[in-house]
Amino acid sequence: MYIPRILEETVFEALKNNPVVAITGPRQCGKSTLAKQIRKKYATSICLDLERPSDLLKLEDAEWFLSTQKGKLICIDEIQRMPELFPLIRSLTDEWNISGAFLILGSASRMLLKQSSESLAGRISYKNLTPFLWKEVNDRFSLETCFSRGAFPRSLLAAEGQTSFQWLEDFITTFLERDLIQWKNFTPFTMRRLWQMLAHLNGQTVNYSSLGNSLGVSNSTVKNYIDLLQGTFMVDVVPPYISNLGKRLIKAPKVYISDSGITAALLGLHSFEEMAGHPSFGAIWEQIVLTNLRGVFPEADFYYYRTGNGAEMDFVMKLRNKVFALECKTAYAPRLTKGNFNAFNDIAPEKMFVVAPVKKGWPMRQKIEVVSLSDIEDGIRNCL
Repeated sequence: MYIPRILEETVFEALKNNPVVAITGPRQCGKSTLAKQIRKKYATSICLDLERPSDLLKLEDAEWFLSTQKGKLICIDEIQRMPELFPLIRSLTDEWNISGAFLILGSASRMLLKQSSESLAGRISYKNLTPFLWKEVNDRFSLETCFSRGAFPRSLLAAEGQTSFQWLEDFITTFLERDLIQWKNFTPFTMRRLWQMLAHLNGQTVNYSSLGNSLGVSNSTVKNYIDLLQGTFMVDVVPPYISNLGKRLIKAPKVYISDSGITAALLGLHSFEEMAGHPSFGAIWEQIVLTNLRGVFPEADFYYYRTGNGAEMDFVMKLRNKVFALECKTAYAPRLTKGNFNAFNDIAPEKMFVVAPVKKGWPMRQKIEVVSLSDIEDGIRNCL
């Protein structure tokens, strides 16, 4: 069953105007399935999976083979496994001078691919695919199901909850024991412990020293490990919003596990009921809101705001020279704290949205509105 992705048309349009388009995102988020749908729109195409030995064999003489495919849409999956292809792709696209020559897929962010792909500057357009967004599946699944299973297709679409949980556990093990090895030297056992610790500290400001002491490694090792998790889309790092130099601000970044299902598996939570009673429940909701907003507003920048005096806002979103304040509440009748109002006054946003698991929102006061996850996108767009 193919569930349409909102990124599909964006990628198709980008291929009309760029020699190379890259779809990046975590493993198993649906990149290959999306590419297959896009390839159907082309008269001729070819797909090379760099994890398939037969396709690697075709690329033993990559220049000759790719040259014979001119005029087709050439899709290369897991491009990060063969970074030496980037200079060749640059050379071929310059020679051919056509749009839509290559569609490359990678399970690593631009940050990790930067050194390899910088030769494609001016020739490549990056598009990031997340696991399912709420707007893509809200007619098929309840919000409670998305909470407990997360948004990875194989987890969300599993026939039973236990099958979903087992897939998530297997994903974590495979990711640690196979997928990360290509990037840096690291200890899978230590990385798993760090990942689990971050799940318990979900949405909190990161203290590299404290984590390093607990793990028996240096601060720099902890930072490198978190950078690697961020670069492979397993965590989301949110920097502080610094706009008022007169305030004593908290300046350490906040770290979220980037999928609620992965969080559940790391914490051993098998159901929504177990999640709802866990201290991380509020942070999991924050992550769901953040991931969905990143998916529909890829050009936006996200921060958090917190001062030493207790002013606090979950997220500050900057989009097209406008600033929005976002507070995430799990209550059906959300209330704001004094710290929220103080942060609202400090930030002076275009508008503040309180995102809650409600069916329909309502105005709370001037420039502050309660909205559902389904309506937050329209609420922001109406202010642009």
